[in-house]
Amino acid sequence: MVNANTENAPRPTAEEIADALRKRIIGGELRAGERLPTQAALAREFGVERGTVRNALQLLRADGLLTNLGKGSPPTVSRPEQQSVPGAQSARSILGPRLVAAFTSPQVYVDVASLTGETLVTALGEPLRKVYEKKLRPESVRVRMVVPRPGGDVDYPAPAAGWGVDDKLDTAVKQRSRIQWTSQQMVLDNTFKRLRDNGVDVSFEFRFVSGVPTRKVYLLNRQEVLVGHYVPDRFEREIDDYEGADTVELVDVEGFETEMFPFERSNGEDHAAFVDGEQAMFDGLWEHVAQQRT
Repeated sequence: MVNANTENAPRPTAEEIADALRKRIIGGELRAGERLPTQAALAREFGVERGTVRNALQLLRADGLLTNLGKGSPPTVSRPEQQSVPGAQSARSILGPRLVAAFTSPQVYVDVASLTGETLVTALGEPLRKVYEKKLRPESVRVRMVVPRPGGDVDYPAPAAGWGVDDKLDTAVKQRSRIQWTSQQMVLDNTFKRLRDNGVDVSFEFRFVSGVPTRKVYLLNRQEVLVGHYVPDRFEREIDDYEGADTVELVDVEGFETEMFPFERSNGEDHAAFVDGEQAMFDGLWEHVAQQRT
């Protein structure tokens, strides 16, 4: 078991903590549908900061082992995969199986325009497990991602009372967004490195835009598009380092639960035209609007 309780012992990394928790899940100590301890409890157990625990949980979610991460309560050990059904579904349900289908192609292209990388981080677990098991073997994977630049006075996530009412809360909410994106970026970088280590030619790029999107879009192999509209609402969220309450009310969206509508080129002229239009939109956004990371 990884721990850092011994004086002067090196603190475990996020990868080491993820490995320790992974063994508990695989060994049955943590069962499907069971909640993990809180981040605070895990931080105490392993003798690390909560940010390190958060990164470890992101790694486990990328492997498809955790769900409900970032919902204001401890994440849950994933249940076995459920069969996909046609028609509109939540982003949580639809993207993984669609990515598996996309990864059957020798050359895989994935373009994403979204508020965060949270859903993509989770959904990649399904196709990548099949790659590691040699059930899928793409030659190359090209991923482009457009997200809002973190740190601004965005429409969501935002304090429910609005920006400028509580300076300390404003700072904490912006810091929360930056930490979440940095963690997701780290997981995605690590995920694609592992894929590259398995012999796949991988390219992963992301760029920033101003403001926040009103919808999320996934374009797969230039043959299919998944589109969903973000629905703003008020949610109780955990805000690190903010005094006065365990949770704070924010205006935010539930990206995992966003209802996604699939359009496939093979489903007729109308679907093909829609896919072409969405791809042209993304290509224009990528080339002429989105800014490279600095």
